[in-house]
Amino acid sequence: MPGIRITSIRASLFTVPLVAVGLLGTAVAPAGATTSHPAESLTCRGKGVDPEARVRYRTETVIHAPLRTVWKLQTDVERRPSWQTHLETVHRLDHGPFRQGSAFRWTTPVPPNPATPATSLDITSTVRQLEQRSCIRWTGPAVGEGLRIDGVHVWTFTEVEGGVRVVTEETHTGDQVEADAPTATEILAQGLQAWLRDLKTAAEARGDVGGSSRG
Repeated sequence: MPGIRITSIRASLFTVPLVAVGLLGTAVAPAGATTSHPAESLTCRGKGVDPEARVRYRTETVIHAPLRTVWKLQTDVERRPSWQTHLETVHRLDHGPFRQGSAFRWTTPVPPNPATPATSLDITSTVRQLEQRSCIRWTGPAVGEGLRIDGVHVWTFTEVEGGVRVVTEETHTGDQVEADAPTATEILAQGLQAWLRDLKTAAEARGDVGGSSRG
């Protein structure tokens, strides 16, 4: 909408506000850009991110904890505020095991700036594809004062020696983010890096490194 500056978008859809974090990965070129080593998009059950999105980012880390621990933290969404910084509320919109069709609504703050007052992004995420302890793909809108972002987010989890390789990729579309795609991509990147950092810290703090992930 008119008057919204891209720098006011302090939180990405399905991530957290900007924080100072180390670089965990590199940006994937937007649709139409050229790169000498193009990366294939992540998929879950054959479905990936939006191939036409101009705002796109992918990153990964290795978490030294069992797969069961990492998966439990990621999918027990109502407990996310206990380990993921800058979340205000998370509510499951369904009951039972986290599965395809599950949905959750959550909020994250947007600080004040010259263009907009302090507000919150209200995000509704719906799981479109899921394979137990392997991958998740969810989609949904984030709505704030004068702002709407539509996102697609894919996660994969792979056991490796000493832990779990977690890879995540997300795309955003919407008038505000597309008005300055490079800046929006950087904001998305920092949010995804922060999410992985928090997930890694929480999983490794549980003290069961090296245990069987299948138990």
